[in-house]
Amino acid sequence: MVAKRILLTTTILCLGMAAPLAAQAMEASPPAAPAPQANDQGSLIFQPDFFAAYSPNTALDMVNRVPGFSVNDGDGARGFEGTVGNVLINGSRPASKNDTGSSILGRTLASRVERIELIRGGAPGIEMQGYAIVVNVILKTSASTEQIASFNTFIFDGGGQDLYGGSYQITHRKGDYTYGLFLSDSISTSDSNGEGPFTRTTPDGTVLRNENYWNDGYGGGRSIRGTVKGPLLGGTVDVTARYGVNDWHGENYYTSATSNREAVGVNDSKSGELGIVYTRPVTGKLTSETRMIHEFENVDALDRSNVTVDGVVSPEQLFTASGESSETILRSLLRYQHSDKLQFEAGGEVAYNMLEVEQAYSVGGTNVPLPSASIKVEELRGELFGKGTWRINPKWTMEAGLRLENSTISQSGDADHEQTFFFAKPRVQLTWNPRENTQLRMRFERTVGQLDFNDFAASAEFSNENVMGGNINLSPEQRWISEISFEQRFLKEGIFSIAYRHDAIGDVIDVIPLDGGLAAVGNIGDGTLDQLRVKLTLPTDKIGIRGGKFDFANSWNKTEVTDPTTGLTRPISNLRPSQAELSFEQNIPSWKLSWGVDYLPKITETSYQPDYVSGWMGRDYGQIWAEYKPVSSLSIRAQFNVWDSFRLERETYADRTTRAVAYTDVRDVSPRSFFQLRVRKTF
Repeated sequence: MVAKRILLTTTILCLGMAAPLAAQAMEASPPAAPAPQANDQGSLIFQPDFFAAYSPNTALDMVNRVPGFSVNDGDGARGFEGTVGNVLINGSRPASKNDTGSSILGRTLASRVERIELIRGGAPGIEMQGYAIVVNVILKTSASTEQIASFNTFIFDGGGQDLYGGSYQITHRKGDYTYGLFLSDSISTSDSNGEGPFTRTTPDGTVLRNENYWNDGYGGGRSIRGTVKGPLLGGTVDVTARYGVNDWHGENYYTSATSNREAVGVNDSKSGELGIVYTRPVTGKLTSETRMIHEFENVDALDRSNVTVDGVVSPEQLFTASGESSETILRSLLRYQHSDKLQFEAGGEVAYNMLEVEQAYSVGGTNVPLPSASIKVEELRGELFGKGTWRINPKWTMEAGLRLENSTISQSGDADHEQTFFFAKPRVQLTWNPRENTQLRMRFERTVGQLDFNDFAASAEFSNENVMGGNINLSPEQRWISEISFEQRFLKEGIFSIAYRHDAIGDVIDVIPLDGGLAAVGNIGDGTLDQLRVKLTLPTDKIGIRGGKFDFANSWNKTEVTDPTTGLTRPISNLRPSQAELSFEQNIPSWKLSWGVDYLPKITETSYQPDYVSGWMGRDYGQIWAEYKPVSSLSIRAQFNVWDSFRLERETYADRTTRAVAYTDVRDVSPRSFFQLRVRKTF
């Protein structure tokens, strides 16, 4: 309790210091940062002096301050090609998919950064991997030894599981070799933990249930990672290896004077990975790169539901799952640098994915058969690719390529099935820079999504009274993407961008009806997505608030697909129609302090099922933070998160034919506010 009070007091004091900062900024103007410079490839170059006023501790702090760039670590799903992130380090992606660019940059001291290149639309020597914008962080090669230690905590207001974690790393460079060791005790939590009323009513207003709801969800992981990089046989080898254990605990309770319903789930896993990248020059203009990645995970999960209503105890429901999964990738390519303006690349990739799981569902100790409860799913995929980047002239750049993919997915266990797929995936992106700070990008591409092998198996979600069957007839979702985007930079850090995107989607993955009243994830036909994205970054120096900037971003999404149950047109499940984000942050060098406010006015999401339609809506999600750096090697960051309301609604139908409403559930949750405190020391 004493430790908790100390942490709360420290957090409140740090946040309280932020209140008078705007006035202080009027009086003390930070030194003007040098503007980024454009190189002969059209990239913007940010030197360390650009970030000096923000006193960054790590390379990630610097990248997060690059105007017009947001870190994306990729989905890590489908092999390596096309699923990695938008961060490069010394021109290369990380050796492992799961050791993401942001993770590596967070372990790299800012003093090691020589410069940061913002590459928009493509440049010779850079793998864009489907992104319109990437950053390339160039590190110094001088010998050194660095250490970073951090402490993190979540402290909830009004109940909930408080969490504490930390990490330690050491990196040593000597000559051409670099060694690293990283130890982590991470924490995770749901930001919608809370309590509130739950009601179930019929269409005529009759109240069937009136209960109090309470939930909590939290977890963490312990891991160790080692890295080594150095010369080998005329080239360079980069190796990373990790092993870790993770856990997650979720609980949901519905109570009243006459009822008590609980749904509890636990998940424990062990996972590891090995990544190796070997790069070697073949001739003066030809370079080879070979990459091997192996990942594995073992999972044990249990979900339990107990219900008592009006003194009647229902049989206990149990859903257990135990399984293992793995992915192995071998990728090799040749990169030919014809000139500073023209580069070609060709290669291939082979990947093997596997999921084997044993599941059981019982009611009152009696087993209930489910489709595909015990299965093994395997995928063998091969891909050939070729692409080129051509800087036509200082104003025009073109990137074009073609990937040819062939894969076989087989399933054994409760059901035997095999499917073979072939996809041709062309891509072309054209970038026009009519003026130094103006850019227009056009993209046309075909992408293929990665199937979630867990969808082949059964699953349960007792908190929503939902049990799903598995589906052996899943096909990957394909998209033909057409996109045009415009970007205008101003006042060094000011940016306005607008983009329109249209996706023609084949084999949309959603939920399909099964016999016996069950449902499963499946393909429901063709669909479309139309998206409009707008972003604005506005420096506030001109209006007298020194060192500040205002950000606004929103994406408007309109989707259409044919519902497999009703045959009517509806939106695609779980894609938010809109999500506006507003933020303001300010840096005060004289106070050695930065602070900011982030605000999301409204978030909505809807899921369409054969037996019900459900959705949730959150309002007024905000956070205020302050980061104090008394010396360059110490950072103390405090943050307070608050969410005004979180509503879940579900309309359940009496049958799938008439779809007459049987009842409607409404769950109003008041999410708990929570404090976060992070202390990071570098030495």
